[in-house]
Amino acid sequence: MEKIIDTHSHLFEPEFADDLPEVIARAVDAGVSHICLPNIDASSIEAMLQVCADYPTLCYPMIGLHPTSVKEDCRQELEEIHRWLSEPNHPFIAIGEVGLDLYWDRTYQKEQVEAFRQQIEWAITYKLPLVIHSRDAFELLYSVLSDYRNSSLRGVFHSFTGNEEEARKLLTFDGFMLGVNGVLTFKKSPLPQSLLSVPLERVVLETDSPYLAPVPNRGKRNETSYIRYTLSRLAEVYHANEDEVALITSKNAIEVFNLREKVVE
Repeated sequence: MEKIIDTHSHLFEPEFADDLPEVIARAVDAGVSHICLPNIDASSIEAMLQVCADYPTLCYPMIGLHPTSVKEDCRQELEEIHRWLSEPNHPFIAIGEVGLDLYWDRTYQKEQVEAFRQQIEWAITYKLPLVIHSRDAFELLYSVLSDYRNSSLRGVFHSFTGNEEEARKLLTFDGFMLGVNGVLTFKKSPLPQSLLSVPLERVVLETDSPYLAPVPNRGKRNETSYIRYTLSRLAEVYHANEDEVALITSKNAIEVFNLREKVVE
C-alpha cells in the first residue's frame, strides 16, 4: 500500500480533544505518512505546535491567519504570526491557511485583501508555499494573485470545488496544486467533471478534518483516516488504481511542501 499525505487537517481542534491518539492510530493504519496542519489565528498556534511535538514524524505545522479571523484591526494578529515566522529554525512548512472568504460576511473584505497580500509577501520572502482558502471570492482572489504571477510563489488551492474554467485559470499559476477532499465523494459534486482537464500531477489529497467528511461518513466528524474514501473516488475519476493515485499525489505534496527530508522510508 502506497503512503498517503493529508495536506490539510485541523487535528488541534477541540473536536479531537478526547481521542486524538486513536485518530492518529487510525490514520497510520490507513497508510498516512504525513499530516500537514494549517493554522487559523494566533490563538491556535500553541495547540497546533503541541500536536506536532507529540507526533513529530507525522504532523507538520503551517503558520498564517485564516480570512474569517480577519477583523477591522488584524495588525496585532499578523504581528504575532510574523514573530513566530521570523524565528530562526522555525518549524513551519507553509504559510496557511490564508486567503479570502466572503461567504459569511463582506464587512472586512478590504482587510482580508490586505492581510492576504501581506502573507503572500511573507511566502515569497521566506520561500514557503502558500495554502489558500477561497470561498465566494474567486474573481477577487484571482485578481490579487495575478499581481504575483511572475514571482516564485507556489502552494495549494485548498478545498478546490470550482468548475472547469476556474480549474483552468488556477492552473495557470505553475507552482500551485489543487487540494481535493471529501467533497469529491458527494453525490451532486461537480468535481468529477471539473477534474477532467486537470492533470493528476497537479492534485494533492486533503481531508480538512474535522470538516467535510466524505461519503459514507458525510455529516459526521471527519478525520485523516477517511482520506482513503477520497483517494478511492479520485482513482475512479482518473481511471487509475489507488496505489498509483496515492504515489502521484504524495509526490506532488512532497514537492510543493518540500517534505523530502521528512519522508520516512
